[in-house]
Amino acid sequence: MAGGDKGRRSERASRDELLAYYRMMLLIRRFEERAGQLYGMGLIGGFCHLYIGQEAVVVGMQAAQRDGDQVITGYRDHGHMLACGMDPKEIMAELTGRVGGSSRGKGGSMHMFSTEKAFYGGHGIVGAQVSLGTGLAFANKYRADGKVAVVYFGDGAANQGQVYESFNMASLWKLPVVYIVENNQYAMGTSVERASAETELHKRGISFEIPGEMVDGMDVLAVKQAGRRALDKARSGNGPTLLEMKTYRYRGHSMSDPAKYRSKEEVEEVKTQHDPIDHVKRLLAEAGIAEDDLKDIDRDIRAVVLEAAAFAQESPEPPAEELLQHVYS
Repeated sequence: MAGGDKGRRSERASRDELLAYYRMMLLIRRFEERAGQLYGMGLIGGFCHLYIGQEAVVVGMQAAQRDGDQVITGYRDHGHMLACGMDPKEIMAELTGRVGGSSRGKGGSMHMFSTEKAFYGGHGIVGAQVSLGTGLAFANKYRADGKVAVVYFGDGAANQGQVYESFNMASLWKLPVVYIVENNQYAMGTSVERASAETELHKRGISFEIPGEMVDGMDVLAVKQAGRRALDKARSGNGPTLLEMKTYRYRGHSMSDPAKYRSKEEVEEVKTQHDPIDHVKRLLAEAGIAEDDLKDIDRDIRAVVLEAAAFAQESPEPPAEELLQHVYS
């Protein structure tokens, strides 16, 4: 089960910081809800993996990062793109395969990219991003540019061999990288307990002398706090850290997954007791933010998402003559 309010050890945040986290987490939530609707309408093809429930992880990490730090992740990636500052209109257009997308409609949900925002993909091969992200960290060390690569992968990818090859090299060469296991507790349709001999995934780096930490991934402030420590360690030349973010996805593995491997009661308990956005709402209420102000933010966010969806549907598909363009850089 995902972490809850009990036992949270969060740092303090200013009212403006909390509002910024709330806006971004709500943008991710509303964007994903709309993406799910467009998928149901047949406007998004292929696979579509939604980030609903996990918003605190990427928002907390992004708040701890510096400009230029790279992000690379798997295929549950729309939230990471938004947190990196990519334009919602371009992301939605990419999801629908339109020329107005960030990759001109050729990347889709699973393979988006933006070097401008230091977002190095979405990757469809499970665990592939871990070795690629380790390569980003190697380049950072070679260039001595002070950047850190933040590499996300899921609890399912934690059992892939290339993950441990990457851990070995990163530790051996003390590369500036932070590994994030987004443990949403189900790899496709299989629980961690059924698929992993060691279920405390932050311990997976021990044999490579990579320190690990379990973090309440439903608490944006706890994520930021742990993320800052790991980033500072990497930036100071002391090598990688493995952070296990205990989180939870509300929807199925992808839009085609009915998620019958878990009970409705389990999902509802997380939604009502541990929701990451509700947690920030409570903090904002304690800071004196009125409920009407939060409703105004929600209204603004919905307008942004509707605009993105309209832009995506109005943007044309890539012309046929572009089929073989951009294959090589």
